[in-house]
Amino acid sequence: MPAVVVFLIFVICLILAIPVSISLGIASVLPGAVDPSFTASGTYVIRSMLGGIDSFPLLAVPMFVLSGIIMARGGISRKLFDVFAYFMGKRTAGMPCAVVVTCLFYGAISGSAPATVAAVGSMTIPILMEMGYDKKFSTALVAVAGGLGVIIPPSIPFIMYGTASGASVSDLFIAGIIPGVMIGGLLMVYAIYYCKKHGEDQEKKLAMVGKLHDKGLLRVLKDSAFALLSPVIILGCIYTGVASPTEAAVISVFYALIISLFVYKSIKIRDIWTIMVEAIRTYAPILFILAASIAFSRVLTLMQVPQEISAWILAHFTNKIVLLLVLNVFLLIVGMVMDTTPAILILTPILLPIVEAVGIHPIHFGIVMVVNLAIGFVTPPIGVNLFVASSLTDVPVMEIAKKAMPMILYFFAALLIVTFVPAVSLALL
Repeated sequence: MPAVVVFLIFVICLILAIPVSISLGIASVLPGAVDPSFTASGTYVIRSMLGGIDSFPLLAVPMFVLSGIIMARGGISRKLFDVFAYFMGKRTAGMPCAVVVTCLFYGAISGSAPATVAAVGSMTIPILMEMGYDKKFSTALVAVAGGLGVIIPPSIPFIMYGTASGASVSDLFIAGIIPGVMIGGLLMVYAIYYCKKHGEDQEKKLAMVGKLHDKGLLRVLKDSAFALLSPVIILGCIYTGVASPTEAAVISVFYALIISLFVYKSIKIRDIWTIMVEAIRTYAPILFILAASIAFSRVLTLMQVPQEISAWILAHFTNKIVLLLVLNVFLLIVGMVMDTTPAILILTPILLPIVEAVGIHPIHFGIVMVVNLAIGFVTPPIGVNLFVASSLTDVPVMEIAKKAMPMILYFFAALLIVTFVPAVSLALL
C-alpha cells in the first residue's frame, strides 16, 4: 500500500472525528492487512504498541500529570501568584506580568500547557477582572502564557521528543530554560505596552496589592515558601544528578502531596482518590495516543517513508535557512490541527534525519519543534489552551484568539530567534 494512501486514510479518520489513537491504529494495521507479505502484521503492530510504552523515561509523564493536579487542588498556583504580585503589583502592568511569571513557575511544576492554563487561569483571571482589566485580555494572556508550560522544564513534550529521538531528556530540559524565560519576557513587554495604551485602574490595583503588603513580606514569603521550593527541588534533583527526570517526577508527587496535606492543609485524605481518578482520566488518552503513535512510526519506517521524505526535501531545499523556514511553517500548520504528543511522535523520526543532514543539533531542533507546537496550543482550530481558557470565562474561543494575536506575534519573534540563533538553546549545555 502506498504511503500516500496510508496518510490519506489517517486524515480521513481525523476528519470523521475518530479519536486520534484509533485513527493511528487503523493507519498502522492497514498496510499489513492489505498486503500479507508486509512485515508489519497486526501482531507486529500490537507488539510495537506494548514495547513502545515499556519505557522508563515515559513514566515521568503520568507522574508530572499527577503532581500538577495535586498542586492545582492544593492551591500552589495562588501561593506563587501572591509572591510575584507583592513585588511587581505596583508597577505598570505589574499584575499581568505576575500572571506570566506564575505561569513560568507553574510550568516548571506541571510540565503541561493546558494544566498551567487551568490552574493559573482559574485563580488569576477573576483577580485581574476585579482590578478592572479587560476580560478578553486577561483570558488571552493566561491562554498564551500557559504555553510556557511545555517549554520551561520539566516539559512533557520534551520527554516525548527524547523518547522519539533518543536525545537526552535532561539536556532538553536544560536547553528549554533560556527560550522559556525569553518568551515570558516578551509577553511581559507586550503586557506593559498594552497597559500603557489602554490604562489601568490604579485605585483597584493598589487596593489589591495593598492587602498583600499589609500582610508583610515575611508573611507572604512564609506562606509561599514551599510553593516556591517546588520547581527548585524538582529541577535541582535533575540538574545536580541526584535523580533522573523520571525519579524527579516521583519526588514531585510526594512533595506536592505532603505540602498540600500537612503544610497548607488544602486537601484532605479523602480527596486523594478523586485526584487519582482525575490523573488517570487525563493520562489514559495520552497513553493510547503514545502507543499508537509509536506503532505508526515503526510502520512508516518499514515503508521507508522517512527516507523518501528526507531525500525529497534535501533535493529541493539545499539552503539551511530556507529549510528551517519550510520546516517551521510545516510545524506551525501541524500544531494548528494536531495535538502535540502525536505530532512529536509521528514527525520526529521523519524530520530528525533531515535536520541532522544539514548539521542541526538534535537538541536545538527539539526546542524548535516544541516552541512551534506550543504556538499551536493558542491557534485555532485545535488550540487546546483557548478551549481551556474559554471554559473558565465563557469567552468564545475566536474572541480569545483575536485578543491573543499580538501576543502570538511575540511568540513568533521568539521562535525565529530560537531557530536561527542555536546558542539560545545550546548555551547552557
